[in-house]
Amino acid sequence: MVITTGWALAVFTGVVFAAPYSGAHLNPAVTIGLAIVGKFDWSLVASYIVAQVIGAMLGSFLTWIVYRDHFNATEDPNLQLAVFSTAPAIRNRLFNLLSEIIGTFVLLFVIFHFTDAEIQEPKAKLGLGSLGAVPVTFLVWAIGLSLGGTTGYAINPARDLGPRIMHTILPIKGKGSSQWPYAWIPIAGPVIGAAIAAFLYLVLEVKV
Repeated sequence: MVITTGWALAVFTGVVFAAPYSGAHLNPAVTIGLAIVGKFDWSLVASYIVAQVIGAMLGSFLTWIVYRDHFNATEDPNLQLAVFSTAPAIRNRLFNLLSEIIGTFVLLFVIFHFTDAEIQEPKAKLGLGSLGAVPVTFLVWAIGLSLGGTTGYAINPARDLGPRIMHTILPIKGKGSSQWPYAWIPIAGPVIGAAIAAFLYLVLEVKV
């Protein structure tokens, strides 16, 4: 509960800060989803994703700096890794992938409906920032509480990839494996979930 609330409030902070400059996507899945529905320029997708991954790397680096003594005092390498990246409660790649797909589908599908008025406006600046920070905060909080128990709910490729890279390269005392064989799931799952949500939104939009 505390961790889930902390993540939701972190999203709130990121949205408030980034909204005036970029639409506060914060998440490659959001960027890709908006591009699929035709409300974000595909030519900007790659640069946004790179920026999102770098931002996640910087955030995890600052976390390590602040809690360096705590990392040094932690003997369990899995607990160290858990600060940086997600891991499944029960390792089953098919169902772990499905969990990430469903969680991100919910995130994007609700975002599309939150922003329905803006999506109808061709020149609207779309992203989490167009919703206001509070609805997005509660949405992420709800997803974490209801769907987060299986995989730690990455629902954001950058959130997992960036910190996992930092776990690999930082001189963390006593650290273990960065679990790269699992890393494709919190990348592929959110992208697939975002794509499904976007295509379903387009289908429903056409029918309306």
